[in-house]
Amino acid sequence: MQVSIETLEGLERKMTVQIPSERVSEAVEKKLRDLSKTVRIDGFRPGKVPLKVVQQKYGGHVRQEVIGEVIESSYQEALVQEKVRPAGMPSIDSVSSEDHEDVSYTATFEVFPEIETLELASIEVEKPNVEISDKDFDEMLQKLREQRKGWKETKGAAKQGYQVMVDFEGRIDGELFEGGAGKDMAVEIGTGQMLAEFEAGLEGIKSSEQKTVEVNFPEDYHGADVAGKKAEFTMKATKVSKPELPELDEDFAKGFGIQDGDLDKMRVDIRANMEKEKDDRLKMHIKNKVMSGLLDHNAIIAPSAMVAEEVQSLRTQAAQRMGQDPESVDESSFPKELFDVEATRRVQLGLLIGEVIRKEKIELDQALVESTIEEMAIAYEQPDQVRDYYRQNQQARSGVENMVLEDQVVAHILEKSKVTEQDASFDDLMNGKL
Repeated sequence: MQVSIETLEGLERKMTVQIPSERVSEAVEKKLRDLSKTVRIDGFRPGKVPLKVVQQKYGGHVRQEVIGEVIESSYQEALVQEKVRPAGMPSIDSVSSEDHEDVSYTATFEVFPEIETLELASIEVEKPNVEISDKDFDEMLQKLREQRKGWKETKGAAKQGYQVMVDFEGRIDGELFEGGAGKDMAVEIGTGQMLAEFEAGLEGIKSSEQKTVEVNFPEDYHGADVAGKKAEFTMKATKVSKPELPELDEDFAKGFGIQDGDLDKMRVDIRANMEKEKDDRLKMHIKNKVMSGLLDHNAIIAPSAMVAEEVQSLRTQAAQRMGQDPESVDESSFPKELFDVEATRRVQLGLLIGEVIRKEKIELDQALVESTIEEMAIAYEQPDQVRDYYRQNQQARSGVENMVLEDQVVAHILEKSKVTEQDASFDDLMNGKL
């Protein structure tokens, strides 16, 4: 078998393979002999059909079948022979398969990029040093109270944070428009539930009062019929309510699963949850910084075939988030351009992470896998079921193993890179301000 490889643009390669005619002929003859033992042809007893008759009737079909099999097997042999690692499936063309002549074809494919050296020491990572202060804890308690707030009707004027039950009608150029009217709609001022000018128009209104306000729809408003237009809304408040926060008492504690209503236990649990959220967010923040540094200091080309697969994966995820059937989603609904940058980045990082594992000889720590599964299990009411699930489901366990191995890569890079610490607030960390 003769093999030659031509380098095309970027990672693309064109491999020409020539297979001796004898290999094809021998395979065809073997298939025909096997077929003659089972084929049924009128005038002949089963297993007694002459090979020549079988060849005349089935020879063409068998030859095409053999050529397909030979191309598939020889392609793999040629890759091993030439020590080539393809990224994605090949495009097979220019097949020449005349009788009694050598079979030849070309396979066009991309290869994985070669990474001669990894640069880890130049990566700089700023590690936030975050402590949860009493102020942070008090603010969290306030947020939890606000999440469980009730509403108390008031005769006073509505303001930021108040809820207004409102009947409204909107007109553009004096005409009612579709979707521009509502009755007994609860609007909490300042939440962005409605357009800012609409909510601002409710400030100062009292129960049973009526106002007219102008609202400008943004150019990119989701309703194409009203986007960029000015509307006039007539609004009548049927009820104005102010927020009423629950007291920090036994009932409040019971709402957080503290059966005896012990406020001290509740505070301990809340702080523990805050610490866990902080640790999880720090871990993700540092990981993102490490990955960005790895990519910034190690240029790599992403094979287009792998990017295309990742684009499709992201498209499927987007469809599922929007409640659509991924099977029915086409490119017109979710254009490739929406996912190209993220898909390329994911492929590049995947290749670099694999290279770090290989060159730095990082081995999966099974003890870490077990402790991760244990940590996941104890968060559930029946932890044994979770443990059994990961013991019995290899695919699920593989997902955890991949996550742990990636964490090991991050830890390894942190050891090699330049790490500095910087004090940061809990609020900045949790709100993505770092």
